[in-house]
Order: sequence, then C-alpha cells, then structure tokens
Amino acid sequence: MKTIRRLIYGEVLAAIALVALGFLALFFFFDLVDELQYLGKSNGINAGEIYQIRHALLYVGLLVPNHLYELLPISVLIGTIFVMARLAQSSEYTILRTSGLGPWRALKLLLALGALFVVFSFVVGDYVAPASERAAQLLKARYQSKITIGQTGAWLKEKQAYNTYVVNVKALTPDNEMQGVQVFEFNSKGLIVSTTQAPLASFGAGDAWQLQQATRAEFEVGGTPGANGAARAQESAKVHRAVLESFRWPTEISAEMVSVALLKPERMGTIDLFNYVRHLDANGQTAQRYEIEFWKKVFYPLSCLVMVILALPFAYLHFRSGGIAGYVFAGVMIGISFFLLNNVFGYIGNLRNWMPWLAAATPGLLYMAVSLGAFGWLVLRR
Repeated sequence: MKTIRRLIYGEVLAAIALVALGFLALFFFFDLVDELQYLGKSNGINAGEIYQIRHALLYVGLLVPNHLYELLPISVLIGTIFVMARLAQSSEYTILRTSGLGPWRALKLLLALGALFVVFSFVVGDYVAPASERAAQLLKARYQSKITIGQTGAWLKEKQAYNTYVVNVKALTPDNEMQGVQVFEFNSKGLIVSTTQAPLASFGAGDAWQLQQATRAEFEVGGTPGANGAARAQESAKVHRAVLESFRWPTEISAEMVSVALLKPERMGTIDLFNYVRHLDANGQTAQRYEIEFWKKVFYPLSCLVMVILALPFAYLHFRSGGIAGYVFAGVMIGISFFLLNNVFGYIGNLRNWMPWLAAATPGLLYMAVSLGAFGWLVLRR
C-alpha cells in the first residue's frame, strides 16, 4: 500500500499543481490587463505617487492567494479526474485493483488526500488570502487615496449602556484611518441626543476612536414653566455646538468590523466574519448575508473532499484511447456547475431568508450525494 499510495499521491499532486498553476496564470493575466487602465495615475494628493507597472504587478500578485482559494476545489477535481482516467486508460488501475486496491480502500486513499487539501484550503482562505487581500487594497488605496463602497460609505450600529449609536464611515485610508466619520447618538426613546462629525478619525487604544477636528452638536430638551406661571411645562430645545481639536469616542467597533463593512465579506477571515455577525445580532441588525458568507467559509474547504469522491468513479470507466480529453472536459463542466450552484444558493438563501448553514451547505451535500451515488452504481454494482 505504501508503494500504491506513493504512486497515486505523486501523480495526483503533480496534476493538481499543474492545473492550479495554469488557472492562476490565466487569472493573473486577466487581472493585469484590467489594471493597465490605472497606470500613470496618482491619488491627486501627492504628485510623486504614480501608479506604475511594478505596482500593478505587485497588486495582481497579492490577489493570487485569493484566486488559489477559489480555484483549489476545481483544480483538485480536474487533476484527480485526469490521473484516474489516465490510469484506467493505460490499464494501470486494473493492475492496482488486482494487487489489492479495492473500491473502499481506494476511497479511503483519496479521502486522506482530500483531507490534506481541506486543511490547505482553510489555511489559505482564512489566513493567507485575507492578509494579502487587505495588503492589495491598501496598496491600491495609496494611489487612489481611499477604500470605499460608494457614495454613502459603510453604516454600523452599536448599543451601549444607555444610548444607541449609528456610525457612518465614508472611506478607509491606506494608513488605516477613517475619513468622513459621522456618529449619531439616540436615547432609549429614539430621540437624537447628539451628532459628531469629523473629517478624519483613527482607532485609538482601549476600545475607542480618536476623532480629529470634530464638530459636535448636543441636543437638550427640557421643561420650562409657562408664561402664566402655571404648573404646565412647555417643551424647549437647546442645541450646544462645539468644535473639538480631538474627541475620544469609546466604542467596541474595531478596525476589523469597519474592514468587513467596507470590503467584500467573502474576502474576510472566518473569525472576523463570526465577530461581525455577533456584533450585528447584538445590535438588532440583519446579518443574513454575513451569516451565509460565514457558513460558506466553513463548508467551502470541505468541497475538496467532494471533488475527490466525484473523481474516483472515472477510474472504473472503460474507454478507448483518446477519450481522456472528453472526461477532463466533463470534469471542468462539473466544477463550473458546482461554483455556479454555490453562488446561486447564496443569493437565493439571502433573498428567501433560508437558514444560513443550509444555504451554504446544500451545494456540497447535493454533489456529495451525486458522487456517492455514481460511486455506488458504477463501482459496486458494475
């Protein structure tokens, strides 16, 4: 079994590496072509900061880990199908079967290899890809001056001991500072208590934001006796305005939460998404989209196991020479359909308000059932 394991693992790993390298080279080229339109431009603040070809190459290179995370399952599928079909075509797999490699032993052999790719996919998707994506966005923001999600920016909400705060952040700078910060404070009755606006803010120490050149308006509503001296009170409102050089606002909204709100949730780590979902739930905000993305991050690495199970029946097919290309093409179509179904179920689950874990796990469960059904029908019955 050690010899068989060494043979199959070596062939499969080499094929997967070749397929993944081809896909990454293709996406690297597409990303680089897309970045050519920004060459020679600056952020409008420092004329010396010009976006050059070396910056574009570095930016595109930082996107490679994220592409690897997205393409790893389909690379595992295509590489494993190619090896299994080639072994069957050359009758090598028939020899391995007569040497004691039964269906269940072959399944366990590939599942062990798939588990290795599950761990590798989790490490890349949860640690390497988010860090490289953040570095890429900060690099590009250096020459485009900011990271934003549109005209209104990101909106966040936080409930504190007595009042509720609604925060708007227009953009995030390359220095991890926030631009266009607005803080709206409401009391328990839903009445506005104060507003604070600052062109620039930073994440301070001790769970607080440090707002620079803040304009603060406090609204005070109190009762005053009527002109006739009766006990009836009349409502009067007062507004106190002040311009502060620096204003410290205590909050538990961290830099990771702002990044999640400003960047795409699928590019964030599992822990960051989990903390952000808890923050949304604690403040009474809808978290359906982020919960689905969280469960997709949990289940996505397991799709590598589905891919190796789906590729195993190809080793038991009998076909003439020249048929490998057709089976590899079928593997590509199966992989593309898996990605399409995975994305479609995410959108449908968000629109139809499905259970987040069900919307994220359904494509993998469907393909797992299909692969096990094909394995049972083709291998065990035939």
